[in-house]
Amino acid sequence: MSIKEELAAELKEALRAGDQNRKDVIRAIETEVSRAKAEPGFEGDVNDDLYRSVIASYVKKMTKARQEYDEMGERGAEMAEKLAFEAEYLGRWLPSLLDEAATNELVYAAINELSVDDPKRAGQLVGHIMQKHRGEVDGALVNRLVREALG
Repeated sequence: MSIKEELAAELKEALRAGDQNRKDVIRAIETEVSRAKAEPGFEGDVNDDLYRSVIASYVKKMTKARQEYDEMGERGAEMAEKLAFEAEYLGRWLPSLLDEAATNELVYAAINELSVDDPKRAGQLVGHIMQKHRGEVDGALVNRLVREALG
């Protein structure tokens, strides 16, 4: 079953159960997919890759927003909880990312492969790793580990 079909089934179930949180997050994803399709230059099919990309982007935005609501303390607690639910709920459609140790191994392998030792070439190294391992690693983690490794 495709992600689109799974989300449609989940939406039907959420409507039957009266689960407002699930309804909201599924509808938000469908809206984001529609936006992505309407982007100038969009070509291709509406497939699982598009849905994964949209979900990953959405989860990233919601995680950042959640941190901001957490910083607000009690005033933002309810919204932070809702955003945490959304990120957790959508996580099942995302590929699991490599942990820090495995990502660090990739960084050192790329350093050896490209013979990079100059911190000024960190961007090139990060780009190389992200291109080879898109969807497997967290970009912010790769960036931090590359900068630490190159000093």
